[in-house]
Amino acid sequence: MAKAGLTFFYIVEPPDYQILACTLLASIRTHFGRDVAAVGYCPEHRWDDLHPAVFKAHAMMGAEIRPVRTEGMWDTPYPHGNKIIAAMQPRDSAWSAFVDSDVLFIRENAPAAITKPGHVSCSVAESMVWADQDLWPPIYAALDLPLPEERIEYMRRPVGPVLPYFSSGLVTFEEGGPTPFPEVWYDTARRVDRIEGLDNTRPYLDQMSLPAAILRSQRRWNILPEEQHYILGGRIRKQPLPQDRAIHTLHYRNRGVLKEVGLYSYAKSMLAAQTGVPYVRRLVPEALQTQEAQT
Repeated sequence: MAKAGLTFFYIVEPPDYQILACTLLASIRTHFGRDVAAVGYCPEHRWDDLHPAVFKAHAMMGAEIRPVRTEGMWDTPYPHGNKIIAAMQPRDSAWSAFVDSDVLFIRENAPAAITKPGHVSCSVAESMVWADQDLWPPIYAALDLPLPEERIEYMRRPVGPVLPYFSSGLVTFEEGGPTPFPEVWYDTARRVDRIEGLDNTRPYLDQMSLPAAILRSQRRWNILPEEQHYILGGRIRKQPLPQDRAIHTLHYRNRGVLKEVGLYSYAKSMLAAQTGVPYVRRLVPEALQTQEAQT
């Protein structure tokens, strides 16, 4: 098999993320096709709790599930950091894209739309209501970096020009190089986590560390257009999708929000088209589930 140009990877963890991951995978296959690779990572201490239908769904859609050690990787437990640990795992592709499990691709897409050589591609964060701009000086000082000169606007709550702050729900990067981005992100996050007096490292450490990690890896950020990572909820809760824009990617967060924008049925139809069933657990009959539970 030829080497994939891009690998999508995501977290597959019981109870909920394993199911959401299957719908995400179906949307990848629907809108990116089979030329991209896909890998779901499950924390190894949760491996035995994975539903057998999740394995079957991934096999049917030409994807893998791999265990990854997450316990003991942080000074204190940090489940949101599983994406950083997953990013560090080896993959046989030129590019990798981490995507949160509660994301759907809803329009034909291509790797070129979310990649850029020499850059890490990500979108501006929805907001940063949990902290103000005083957050950044101690972070950059601890990393021996100057504050970035560039300023941005948050996606949903513009408050004027602010220092770059990105969502980690979709992050695309080139593999390899003299300063591999995943390893730098992990090192950066651990350093930031140890800054005395720094608040809100849980659960925001992954995003707090992301801009500095991009710079420390000798890359720049490529800010994706909102259409490539349209974040639902918050101030636009229960509002329909804009009709004058071609939204490619939805970050819906939970099924209730997906229903509010009328795309829950579409998500099920993508899964049904790829696996034959609209609900993942139906891939394994109850009798087989019982039999496997007893072995």
